[in-house]
Amino acid sequence: MLIALHKPYGLLSQFTPEPGSAWGTLAECGLPKGVYPLGRLDADSEGLLLLSDEPGLNSRLMDPKHGHRREYQALVERIPDDEAIRRLCAGVVIGGYQTQPCRARRLEPAPDWPPRDPPVRVRKTVPDCWLSLELTEGKNRQVRRMTAAIGHPTLRLVRVRIGELELTSLGLAAGRWRELNAAERKAVFASGRR
Repeated sequence: MLIALHKPYGLLSQFTPEPGSAWGTLAECGLPKGVYPLGRLDADSEGLLLLSDEPGLNSRLMDPKHGHRREYQALVERIPDDEAIRRLCAGVVIGGYQTQPCRARRLEPAPDWPPRDPPVRVRKTVPDCWLSLELTEGKNRQVRRMTAAIGHPTLRLVRVRIGELELTSLGLAAGRWRELNAAERKAVFASGRR
């Protein structure tokens, strides 16, 4: 079984609560017994999260050696110039690690995501900008650390695609999930470059 969940802000990508944490868990979503998350999204990140009860899928989708693509949309402080975007594409150093090259671009027009609860911090004198980043690796808080490395901290982060499966094609409201059909499952494992 392969399930897609539109993970909302404030939910840990695990079933067990962290001691003393105010974050919710996947146990609140009414998911079938025996499924586990394939990869993670931090509690302060949103978007497409896959879950399965099939052994081996986690490695197949998340191990960087397979080069499986994931796309994120990040709302960042200020407007990155072309040089900042080029640095992201080439890979940046985060915590002593050189990230692999990725695809990055400014999103114009900005995506139309519903407002987040709680709202994203807005500063009247500091503009913001949405970026698209397509990665084939997933280090801890990688997108946030990459945008910070180029001087543009992430304010909001949404995973919008895994393989060729797009969150918007699923029609899932935040917090909702469903099992993928055969065509959607095939899209998850598609590996062609965009």
